[in-house]
Amino acid sequence: MARTLRILTQLMGWACVAIGLFHVALGNAAIPGAGSAGATVDSWGRFMGAIFVGYGLAWLWVARQRPIPAQAVRWLAGVFLLGGVGRLLSLAVHGWPQWFQIALAVIELGLPPIFFWLANAEEAEERAPRGDVEAVSADR
Repeated sequence: MARTLRILTQLMGWACVAIGLFHVALGNAAIPGAGSAGATVDSWGRFMGAIFVGYGLAWLWVARQRPIPAQAVRWLAGVFLLGGVGRLLSLAVHGWPQWFQIALAVIELGLPPIFFWLANAEEAEERAPRGDVEAVSADR
């Protein structure tokens, strides 16, 4: 489980860094279906891209820890889930977005439960007694 969590955490981190840099570099052009949304949305999108780079770096920092801090994984996955909830709110208020945004929403809503499960399993494994330590009885 620890290896799977570490690999997924690293993939998440590198993906967020790459996506964030893409948005910083391309602005509105990085958003499928956005067209020419104007300077205000372009500025906001580039700023949010930089924030997403930082979010990805946080995932990478977590992936480098030994053991991986389960609580940090849960927090980062919770933030990702909140992004998916935001997409659902947008859908409810404004209707269906461009198809790629729907695919992203599926990922943002589907991946966090996997991270929660892996983090809980890793934490339980860390707390479990080791089989290689011999139990000593109290009457010895």
